[in-house]
Amino acid sequence: MHPSDTNLNNPTPVISIRGLYKSFGDLQVLKGVDLDVFKGENVVVLGRSGTGKSVLIKIIVGLLKPDKGRVNVLGQEVENLSGKELDALRLRVGFSFQNSALYDSMNVRENLEFPLKMNVKNLTKKQINRAVEEVLNAVGLKEKMKQMPADLSGGQRKRIGIARTLILKPEIMLYDEPTSGLDPITSTEINNLINEVRENYNTSSIIITHDLTCAKVTGDRVAMLLEGRFLKMGNFEEVFSTDDEQIKSFFNYNFIT
Repeated sequence: MHPSDTNLNNPTPVISIRGLYKSFGDLQVLKGVDLDVFKGENVVVLGRSGTGKSVLIKIIVGLLKPDKGRVNVLGQEVENLSGKELDALRLRVGFSFQNSALYDSMNVRENLEFPLKMNVKNLTKKQINRAVEEVLNAVGLKEKMKQMPADLSGGQRKRIGIARTLILKPEIMLYDEPTSGLDPITSTEINNLINEVRENYNTSSIIITHDLTCAKVTGDRVAMLLEGRFLKMGNFEEVFSTDDEQIKSFFNYNFIT
């Protein structure tokens, strides 16, 4: 699905951010950010480490509070939600953490069962088994069901982390540096998986990355975040067809295969 089609058919964004500011002490991280994400769209937020990319998605799910601005997710103003309402919203928004956030004391099956047992009541063992098998098939790791996280490669841990997020069938996926620390071949597999998740689960996504290849492969639109503001938005070619020295230097510093 192309973003132009998405915007025409679904004029109401699933995520709408206006005038977002966030500081930590004297450090200004976000300085008036505006962003819309439409249904079925992959939006990449691209920028250097420390530019506020991860802060942005933590604000979206209410893990951090903004100093100023409005964040609307799936028709709800995040800052106005009670704790219970925020918990309910988070079940509809999957957060794929940079470090995969797996429980080291649980095997793969137990890691995947955990969010189901915590959040969905009265499921039978058969329903839980079916859900676990479905998401493991989706990420191509059904044979790893009984392994411990310590026995998995970095790429496999990323895949299991995505599977654990998918098991609650979220409407929105937030990916925090999905290819960080991975070799080029494994990074390609994760990029392809992100696109497959969108196609198979009809998700809308924000992908936080400083990886240009990830941005080019997964993003319908790219939002270039520099010094707390979005400097340019558009498809990959539009963003990097520019004479802006800040954007050109970012591009030249990276390597695209």
